[in-house]
Amino acid sequence: MNSLQSKNELFKKKEFRKLCFILGIKRSELRTLLENIDKNYNTWSKIKTDKNNLPKTYLDGTLKKRTFRNPSVFLKLVQKRIKINIIDKVELPNNVHGGVKKRSNITNAKVHQGNKYLFETDLQEFYPNINKEKVYQIFTELGYSSHFSYWLTKLTTKDNQLPQGSPSSLGLSNLVFMKTDLKLNHLCKTNSITYTRYVDDLTFSAQHNFGDKIQEILKIVVNDNFKINRRKTIYDSNQTITGIQPFLNKIDAPKHLIEKSKIEIETKAEKKPITIYRQNILKTNIKNKNRT
Repeated sequence: MNSLQSKNELFKKKEFRKLCFILGIKRSELRTLLENIDKNYNTWSKIKTDKNNLPKTYLDGTLKKRTFRNPSVFLKLVQKRIKINIIDKVELPNNVHGGVKKRSNITNAKVHQGNKYLFETDLQEFYPNINKEKVYQIFTELGYSSHFSYWLTKLTTKDNQLPQGSPSSLGLSNLVFMKTDLKLNHLCKTNSITYTRYVDDLTFSAQHNFGDKIQEILKIVVNDNFKINRRKTIYDSNQTITGIQPFLNKIDAPKHLIEKSKIEIETKAEKKPITIYRQNILKTNIKNKNRT
């Protein structure tokens, strides 16, 4: 082994010790995990269904399936530490509401309250569309070495995509999509449009008609190699936003949840999850009223 190879090996060992220290994992345990990463997933598929609980199919008749790749208890622990100690350290734009502390689908909808014109679209196959190359690039852009980024990528991807069920996947998807978020933020700020994103749901709203900007918005997303779900791309003021119904001076749960909440109250149910959820939504209206 020449001196250059020797230096590379020493650097690699140093980086591995650094990774183990950050994650709080013994070197022997992490090395074994990396060597047996595929055995640390339980993979299974579920057929996608529509609102009527009927199977969804592609144009050729093939059934649409969602594949889940659930990590083992130990791998999930490691991924959670990657999320807390690395991913969560990165500050996200204010438009991002999924996977961010003190933000939710409720805060995502609240921003659009009172806006007359609404446009919503959905990112198709969001996690499967984020491959290990994109994840590796994120880690290197954060300043980590090629060795460090390779190990982190191996620990957080499966079958060349972000796995469903992993505690690190949502945070990584936010980081991968950040460049697109910033482009959309710039376009929207220039045109007085409000933009938020909750995981793979993109919402735009304004007091003025911005229908002429929709194609420009979609072009930014598609040019960054993300897929748009055309079926869920809607420009209509009468719609819910991430499951929340916006009005001029308030937000509320949609009608079917309000009805279920009434049933919980009338039947004096021991647990009232829907009622509690609606109360959390209505609290934002009280806070907003107190500020005025």
